[in-house]
This record gives sequence, C-alpha cells and structure tokens, in this order.
Amino acid sequence: MTFEELNLNKPLLNALKDLDYIQPTPIQEKAFPVIMSGRDVVGVAQTGTGKTFAYLLPLLRQLTYSEQKHPRVLIVVPTRELVLQIVAEIKKLTPYMNLRYDGIYGGTNIKTQKQLVYNGLDILVATPGRLVDLTLTGILRLKSIQKLVIDEVDQLFGLGFRQQLNMFLETLPHKRQNILFSATLNEEIEALINQYFEQPIKIEIAAHGTPLDKIEQRAYHATNYYTKVNLLEHLFRTEPDIDKVLIFTNSIRMADRLLEQMSYIFPQSFGIIHSAKSQTHRINVLKQFKEGYIRGLIATDIAARGLDISDVTHVINFETPEAPEDYIHRIGRTGRANKAGIAITFVGSKELKRQENIENLMSLKMTLLEMPKEVEISKSLIEEEQEKSKFDIDYLKEVKKAEPRGAAFHEKKEKNKKVNLGGPGKREKLKGKDAKKRTRRHDS
Repeated sequence: MTFEELNLNKPLLNALKDLDYIQPTPIQEKAFPVIMSGRDVVGVAQTGTGKTFAYLLPLLRQLTYSEQKHPRVLIVVPTRELVLQIVAEIKKLTPYMNLRYDGIYGGTNIKTQKQLVYNGLDILVATPGRLVDLTLTGILRLKSIQKLVIDEVDQLFGLGFRQQLNMFLETLPHKRQNILFSATLNEEIEALINQYFEQPIKIEIAAHGTPLDKIEQRAYHATNYYTKVNLLEHLFRTEPDIDKVLIFTNSIRMADRLLEQMSYIFPQSFGIIHSAKSQTHRINVLKQFKEGYIRGLIATDIAARGLDISDVTHVINFETPEAPEDYIHRIGRTGRANKAGIAITFVGSKELKRQENIENLMSLKMTLLEMPKEVEISKSLIEEEQEKSKFDIDYLKEVKKAEPRGAAFHEKKEKNKKVNLGGPGKREKLKGKDAKKRTRRHDS
C-alpha cells in the first residue's frame, strides 16, 4: 500500500511527497482507518516503527480550521525531547495546512508558555507536569479536547507520572477519543486502559519485547568499569563504521564519569544528555550530534524514549540495563527507517543475570564476542564495584592496645587527691563515728 491509497487529503499528500515518503509502515497502515473511525485505540509497537505518524496522519486529516482558543487535540509524552520531536513532526506534515500547534514542558519559563496557550492552539503537545501546572493557573482549559493521545505510556509510568495522568484525565470531557501507544504493556497500563478507555481496539505490530529484525545484537563480558572504558576506546579506534554512536549508562553519575574519561581520550568527540542538564544544553548537544560534530552521545534512559535521530550506526550499552524493557528501547535508537543497526552490550561480572533476563524477554541470544587481545583487563575498581563490609566495625582486626603513658602524663597534686567529705555537718558525724571506733578498740 502507498499513502495515495489511504484516505488522505491533498495537503497531507503534498507534505509526504516533499518528504519522499511513499509507503506507510505496518503500524501506520493498520492504525489509520481505526483512528479515523473515532474508536479508542491501543497501539503496541516498538520505537522506530513510525508510531508518531501513525496517530498524527489521521488526527491531522480530521482537523479543520477553527478560531477557538482552547486546544482540540492533546498529545501527552514523558520528556521534553519527545515534545520537541513531535512538534517537529507536526511541522513536517502541515506546511500546506492552517493549524496552530506547539509544545509545553518543564524546565523553561512558564510565563512564555502561558502566553503561548493564551494565544490559542489547535494541537497541544505536553509533558504531564507542565500540563497540570498550566491547567491549575486557569490559562489552559481542556474542556474542548476531542482527541487525547498518550504516547510512550510505559515511560510515563516509569518516570512516576501516574498521579499527574490521573489529575488531568479527570478534567477532560467524557466524550472524547482516546489513543494510547506504547512499546510494552503491563498490569499498570492495563489498569489505566480499563479505567479511562471505552472498548478500545488493540493494534499490535510485534510481540512484547521482540527486537527489530534489522538490529545486530552483540555482547562482550567486560568485568569492570575500567575494562569497559578500555574496550570502548578500542572500538572507537579500530571499528571504521562507528560514526554516530549512542552510549547508554544506568545513572547520571556514571554518565558524567564516562564523559570525563572519554573526553580525555578523544577531545571534543563526545557529548552528554541527561535530566540534570539544562534544556539549552540538551538542545545544543543534540544538534551537534545530529549534524555530526561529535561521534558519541552519552545518555541515560530518559533519552532512550525521547530521541529520534536518523543514521545512528551503533547503540552501546556501557552498562547492562536493570529492566529488560529498557534494553528494547535503547537499541531501538538504531536500525530505524528500514536501515541496519548494531547494538553492543558491555556485560559486567555483576550484570550476567541482567543479560539472561533480557535474552529471556526477547527469546533470543545476543552474539557473545571474545574480548580483543589488545584490550587491557583492568584490576582497578571504582567505588561502586568494591566489596562493602557487612559490619560497621571489623571485629576480626586485632584490638588496638592502649598507648603507654608518655611524658605528658603526670600524677595529681596532693591537694587534688583528697576525697570530698561533704559539708561541715557530715564531717562532724564522721569524726564522731571514728571516736566511737577508737573507744571500742580501747575497751576491748
């Protein structure tokens, strides 16, 4: 099927033609008629399968010109990066349409966003926290929402947004169309669907946890942090096709540490993105990475769901993710748009169980490679890798003997050796007792 065969209008077809898009992806082909019907929809598809266009195309197809101020379409996503990405996708599809759209998210001036909302929007893309903030000010009103999209809902729950989701869902009109997209489904998501959706139609493109076929998955058993750094350096020096690489860590602290290490080895070749960085920094470093000014981008899992970067050659898991589902999202950053990709996972000595859990989820084994002979196996351990004592005091150590009295020690003066005998009355009583004792001894 081609886009020409879908029930698209001329403005959308012209936009797709400008983008050189000819054929819809499977999720786009299946979702379009269902969303057009007005039924609630639950879409299960991995990242990189065209989920964003799958809901944008039918929504834009149905939107007509309006002068009302309050938004009619609300799209809720977990991260600022994803807000910006979806706004950019809407821009691609609407050069021949007269629609108002924009995004709101935390970490930036709320006054500017108040004015943005006040000016009027047809489509609003938002993160839950800032959405609730603006709703509470009274500037943003959700009474006109006709279509609700919740994208990457598993990540929304993972970031702790369940309370905010419940807050704004309760304020929306009951008569609306609900559209939910996620790479995985769990009990918490099913509970949300049962509570707020009305007999939704489920569209599933791939089984939960199934990786993209075009991604080659490799693994190395690298015992510790410094061995992993040595391996990463070796790959960047010897692999000619490593050009645009996303490197994932499990924590901000590890990401910062790795950036410092790699910037010393390869100056001005790496950038970093995580939640502790400012929005300006995140936008700038993403631009540098997309335009090829840096070879590697070090990121935490918050970036795994919100980045849409073309031509990522490799994804490297510097740390094996704790949750198997996070592995799926990470490697989904490569092998996009029907291109091949490579995912490499460094498995530490304490991460073997995590590798097993990931492989069980996928029903697929990673290709385990031997450590290159040129890579030094380090014996040095960082603080997190060192064995910690189970006790506050090591009772097996020899108890330290008291130091002998040195020259600074001196005997008390005679006046300080006297025992306190109390006041005059007590001293007189003591004298009387002594006198009686002497009398008894004398009589005997």
